[in-house]
This record gives sequence, C-alpha cells and structure tokens, in this order.
Amino acid sequence: MLNIFDTHAHYDDEAFNEDREVLLGLLPKEGVSHVMTCGTNLVTSYRSLQLAKKYDYIYCALGFHPEEAHEERKGDLDTIVELLKTEEKAKAVGEIGLDYYWEENAPRDVQIDLFRRQIEIAKELDLPVIVHDREAHEDTFNILSEMRPKGVLHCYSGSKEQALQYTEMGFYIGLGGVVTFKNARKAVEVAEAIPLDKLLLETDCPYMAPVPHRGERNDSRLISLVAEKIGEIRGMDPQEILDITNSNAEEFFGI
Repeated sequence: MLNIFDTHAHYDDEAFNEDREVLLGLLPKEGVSHVMTCGTNLVTSYRSLQLAKKYDYIYCALGFHPEEAHEERKGDLDTIVELLKTEEKAKAVGEIGLDYYWEENAPRDVQIDLFRRQIEIAKELDLPVIVHDREAHEDTFNILSEMRPKGVLHCYSGSKEQALQYTEMGFYIGLGGVVTFKNARKAVEVAEAIPLDKLLLETDCPYMAPVPHRGERNDSRLISLVAEKIGEIRGMDPQEILDITNSNAEEFFGI
C-alpha cells in the first residue's frame, strides 16, 4: 500500500534504539509517505526535531505531554516556542493534553494550566495541536470548545457522539491500532460515523500495534492494517482510506 501518513509516532523511544536508522531508512520504500514524530517534554522534543531534520519524510511536533507536566521548568516553553518559530520541520504543538488515568501524574489543575498555555502558543503561531485525552473527556472537551485551536484528538477514546461534536467544530480524529482490537466497540463506532475528511491515521508507535501484532513493537507500516479494518467497516478499499487520510494530514499539518 501507498500514502501511509503516520500522524503520531515516537521514534525517539528507546524501543527503536537497536535498529532506528535501518527502520527509518526502510519505511519510505514500504509505502510510508510522511511521519509526525511527537515530543513529550523538552528533551524528547529536541530528539524528535533531530529525527525530522535527518529524514526528509519525517516532521515533528514539540510540546509537553500531561504525564510530563511535573518536569516543566522555567523557560522550557520559551525554548519550544523558539524552535516552533524557527524550525521548518516543526509543524505542530504536541503531544499535549490531559491524563487523569495515572494517580502519580501532576495534579489536574497543573495539567490544565499547562494544556491551556500550550494551546495559546499554538494559536499565536497558527499551528495545530495534537491532543492526548485519557480519562479526561469532559475537561478536554470543555477546554477545546472554549479555546478552539486547530487540532486532532490523538488515539481517540471517547464516544461516537462526542467525536461528531469535535468534527463539527473542525477538529480531526486520530485512529490507530485500537480499532482492530476484538472489543473495540467505541473505536469501531467512531470509525464508521465520522466524516472521512476529518479522519487521520496513526500508530502511537512503539505502542498500540494492530491485530495480529498486538503486544509487539508498532511501526508506521502497520497502519495498512488499520486502513484495512476501517475499509471493512465503511465498505471501502483500504488504499482509498490511505489516500484520503494522507491528503487530510497534509492539509492539517500544512505539508
């Protein structure tokens, strides 16, 4: 398959340390058109940027993940702003958002404050945001409804009804390997219901590999299996799904 645009990856992750260069050299030959590799704090944002500068087909998002909110230091966001302003391969603010799943995460008010500040940065720079929402659907929806950045709900885990509300506001929905999982009722409903022009495909690699590779290390090539599943759900050819989502992502990220 062709035109595989992986809109959310973490190729700086240590899971790729042994064969990163070999793998990233191989992906374009196996149908991968573009990859958006995402930072989660200042260090991983730098690493993601270096990968984007090394490989023509890779772009990056820079930002602070909610699980890393406690790591933010004075001046960190100023540094990220400067990189977003000056580096042409930096195309989005992310991965940002809210995560209420882990008790050890920063308090909710700290996460919300960081989320809001990064949305403001994106709006000032006219860049999209890549949003992480885990067990925080109400607060995430309320903040995005109020602030209205350009954005994608990465690895979307909410309801079909809320997904349609997001798309009506102009947001994109990111789907990945979960849609292939046996008990993924909500993801299947979302894949069936949302407008195709608001769909993006992703891996969240090295995590969330689709069936039959669930539990293994994920990489961008496996998006073809996600396209096959969504094609099955919608009665479409998988290559058509890839062509549409590639075009959507190019428009969304301004590539």
